[in-house]
Amino acid sequence: MKSENGPEPSPRELTLASISLGAAIAIVFAAANAYLGLRAGMTVSASIPAAVISMAIFRAVGRRGALLENNMVQTIGSSGESVAAGTIFTIPALFMWGLSPSLLQITILAILGGLLGILMMIPLRRHLIVEEHGTLPYPEGTACAEILRAGEIGGVHARTVFSGLGASAIYKFFTSDCLGLFPATVKHNLPLGRNSMIGMDALPALLGVGYIIGLRISALVFAGGLLGWLVFIPLISLVGEHLTTVLPPGPKLISQMAPEEIREHYLRYIGAGAVALGGLLSLAKSVPMLWRSLGGMRRRQAAAAAGEVVRREERDLSPRVVGTGVAVLILAIALVSPGHSGALGAVLIAVLIAIFGFFFVAVTSRIVGIIGNSSCPVSGMTIATLLVCTLILRWAGYDVVNGKVAALAIGAIVCIAISNAGDTSQDLKTGFLVGATPSRQQIGLMIGVLSSALFVGLTIFFLHKAYRLGSDQLPAAQATLMSLVIPGVLEGNLPWDLVFIGAGSAVVIEMLGIGSLPFAIGLYLPISTSTPIMIGGILHWLMVERRSKHPGAMETSDGTLFASGLIAGDALLGVLLAMAIYGGLAFPLLKEAALGPWATWAAFAILSVLLARVDWRGSSKDVSPEP
Repeated sequence: MKSENGPEPSPRELTLASISLGAAIAIVFAAANAYLGLRAGMTVSASIPAAVISMAIFRAVGRRGALLENNMVQTIGSSGESVAAGTIFTIPALFMWGLSPSLLQITILAILGGLLGILMMIPLRRHLIVEEHGTLPYPEGTACAEILRAGEIGGVHARTVFSGLGASAIYKFFTSDCLGLFPATVKHNLPLGRNSMIGMDALPALLGVGYIIGLRISALVFAGGLLGWLVFIPLISLVGEHLTTVLPPGPKLISQMAPEEIREHYLRYIGAGAVALGGLLSLAKSVPMLWRSLGGMRRRQAAAAAGEVVRREERDLSPRVVGTGVAVLILAIALVSPGHSGALGAVLIAVLIAIFGFFFVAVTSRIVGIIGNSSCPVSGMTIATLLVCTLILRWAGYDVVNGKVAALAIGAIVCIAISNAGDTSQDLKTGFLVGATPSRQQIGLMIGVLSSALFVGLTIFFLHKAYRLGSDQLPAAQATLMSLVIPGVLEGNLPWDLVFIGAGSAVVIEMLGIGSLPFAIGLYLPISTSTPIMIGGILHWLMVERRSKHPGAMETSDGTLFASGLIAGDALLGVLLAMAIYGGLAFPLLKEAALGPWATWAAFAILSVLLARVDWRGSSKDVSPEP
């Protein structure tokens, strides 16, 4: 394509070097996160570590001016973590049921779900990433862009970012996850009611996320957590205190349960209902936006066909390619999905995946813009999908055996799709901030899915043979929950009352004129996750928002750079630790910290002061919104 002044320059971006390095990083992160997720119930974001690794390698070989190549490496490399997360949250349930899916089946499901999530997100890119740039912060995407630009520019910006990275890595090394000096999580009972509790996962990444997203969104997430842990859990404890029989779905008397057990068996269903309805309302309000986005894609494609200039930074894959790709994937899913009974069953599964896939891809793409990938309730949305789809399969006459397999196939593909949609959104936000070509990034994301899917399956097979999925060594918490939800619906003993309580809570918040989705996310997540995010939001208000000349706008400050480094250091060391454990390296102090919770609070306070001090030193500077 030509510009008015001649051929438009085409910078190095989707090169052999970026593809090779990105694919290798995707494979490593896929295996590491598959193990970490099965063992600890969480994964670590791969975008920022991939960007840092890429910059280090390219600088070591003397490859300068590689900003967009580095961005492509992290785009491809981050796909491995997304494929792993979506797969390990669902597929292990098949092993727990005593079934034996083949490696080929797992790989195909991972590929189909990953590609579907990428393609379904593309029509949303322009509105969510470009038009709502001042509204949706996309914390990991913004942090990754700061990392890339700081590495390219060097100087004081790089020092600020990498000082945050160093502080975060040192802090994390001294937590009980590594050296064992002090615990990473602290919890305190409150005298406000039975089983009322507050806690904090004192992680640098969560502090950095809160600083980037600001006070308002952090407060909404924290409010949801307070409702769950200071209202619902004490209320359930009060009602169940005198019960002499077990109240399903709990495994024992409520009076014998700790707060964490009540959350696991009761509050998670309430949170899943709130997330599902909050997402539905968010999607309903976004229908005009979706229609405008699709129309914009068609107009840009028509303009390009007519020979008009379309800037490189605005080029997505064409609507024809996206539409054809989605149709082919849905058809392939109908043909290969296990558990369907005949042609009508295959059609039903394909329709359910198409509907719930697009719905939750749209919801996820907005959620990660609000709260980030690390705290996105993928398992909650998967549970909501399983609740409805399993009920439909039951009405369609599926027996328990075929119904379980078919429902899990639907849940697996939707889970992988929404996990990859979240990663796609963050990567496209990074690309938007550094001036990348969207269509090339979208191709890179597909390369990442194709290169990592097989290795996720291999990791699951290897770990199941070594430890057995569902054992103490590999509890696979999310998959265990999926393995209980599906039979519960098919056999008619699911706690729908709890789901509807969560949905009702979301309705009340909407009626107050507040978007319910951040609140619902906080209701689903542990209070220990939203507490450090809230602290980061308060610091951002004190250091930036309170002095800003543009209230409500996204702010760029030295603290944002330092917060990006906090996220990077936490994620990098988390990946290194996962790889070390995966390779058989034992940490003798892993289970018990040498110091008590007071040391955690003190260390986290020091880290918070360091973050605030970065912007305090620049308080005389004019704070302005990001251009």
